[in-house]
Amino acid sequence: MRMRALLGAVGLMLATVGADVMAAATEIRSVRLWRAPDNTRLVFDLSGPVQHSVFTLAAPNRIVIDVNGAQLSTKLDQLSLSNTPITGVRSAQRSPTDLRLVLDLSTTVTPKSFSLAPNQQYGHRLVVDLFDQESAAPGVPQAPQANTPTVEIKPSVATVPGSPPAKLPPVPGGKRDIVIAIDAGHGGEDPGALGPGRKVFEKNVTLAIAKELQRQINAEKGFRGELVRTGDYFIPLRKRTEIARKKGADLFVSVHADAAPRAAAFGASVYALSERGATSETARWLADAENQSDLIGGAGNVSLDDKDRMLAGVLLDLSMTASLSSSLNVGQKVLSNMGSITPLHKRRVEQAGFMVLKSPDIPSILVETGFISNPNEAKKLATLAHQQALARSITAGVRQFFQQNPPPGTYIAMLRDSGKIDAGPREHVVTSGESLALIAQRYQVSLASLRSANSLKNDTIKVGQTLNIPATALAAQP
Repeated sequence: MRMRALLGAVGLMLATVGADVMAAATEIRSVRLWRAPDNTRLVFDLSGPVQHSVFTLAAPNRIVIDVNGAQLSTKLDQLSLSNTPITGVRSAQRSPTDLRLVLDLSTTVTPKSFSLAPNQQYGHRLVVDLFDQESAAPGVPQAPQANTPTVEIKPSVATVPGSPPAKLPPVPGGKRDIVIAIDAGHGGEDPGALGPGRKVFEKNVTLAIAKELQRQINAEKGFRGELVRTGDYFIPLRKRTEIARKKGADLFVSVHADAAPRAAAFGASVYALSERGATSETARWLADAENQSDLIGGAGNVSLDDKDRMLAGVLLDLSMTASLSSSLNVGQKVLSNMGSITPLHKRRVEQAGFMVLKSPDIPSILVETGFISNPNEAKKLATLAHQQALARSITAGVRQFFQQNPPPGTYIAMLRDSGKIDAGPREHVVTSGESLALIAQRYQVSLASLRSANSLKNDTIKVGQTLNIPATALAAQP
């Protein structure tokens, strides 16, 4: 009798312990999936942190994900697997707290997995990226060794940097298009800012504006718009500029619709890069928010190229100076055009340390189309009519800039050189470290003509000053 009572007590104790273990296990509450051009991303939403491991199996191809201390509390058969290498997702509870997930595959992929801590939109997450075999999957993140971006250093710096590769499709007359890379901010796992009531997502607004901007730019003869992000998926910030470079971009335009600390804040803004920090508290706040996107998306650091650091530093500094000047110039034209269709937050191009703008060889601007945190602006940003108007204003500013500063070898340069377009004098916005002599040399004009075109009594210029560049040949400098 005593033995039976003892066994009953032990059984009750084990059942209680088992129940406690089950209650302590982390739940996988939902699973989300995105397909990008070169990878598939699975995101498991968790009730807490977990330990996990991932390995591959062949014949047939499978990915196995072992999650320790977890239980599945959602269905896996509702995932849309079309256009992905995944043909099925299975699960097995190997023990009360050990879960195995199996991804059946139609082809070989390269997996990469990592955990993400909670942020404003999501709790704990386990992310599994499946990279297509034909595209190189990023390796283990490496610690940066310097502040030099990974770029191909060009032997010379042009007036408008960012010349595309030679094999871009030509246009009539054998002259190439001017290529505008259009980057829709955020995407996929990173929704960006949320409008009032969490009904309007920044990632959806920016993609809609970006697609309309591409359509309008493509309607301009001699221009071609290329989307950096074509759908709802995440792209690390540095990879966005890499995509623009591969597409041969002459200009990089990143489209955003951010939130502000105050819901009453309103108005559009245009930003260019500032290596010395933000020009206002709003610029600094926005830059910090955008630079966190890589943490939201789980991107690692990039490795450096093998260039001599001193040479790379000098070339990058020269290229960045020319690129930043062009960025400020085109940014001001875009801002002026936007001011005719929407209120402006600031009437000058602001500068901040946005990571997405740090391309030393491509002029880059970030366009804040409005504050999605403002109820009135969120409502407008979600409408097709306002998206089209914003795209028209950006297109007009881009067209004006390149008609004044066409890259050599382009159709627009041919029109300008043949006198078929008269865009007026070229303009240059002075950046830190520039001198009048350096600007004259860059544009191949004489110091005397540059002084005369700007009514300058001496060679003193100020940062932010706009100079008219005369269309005269380089003369003997005094």
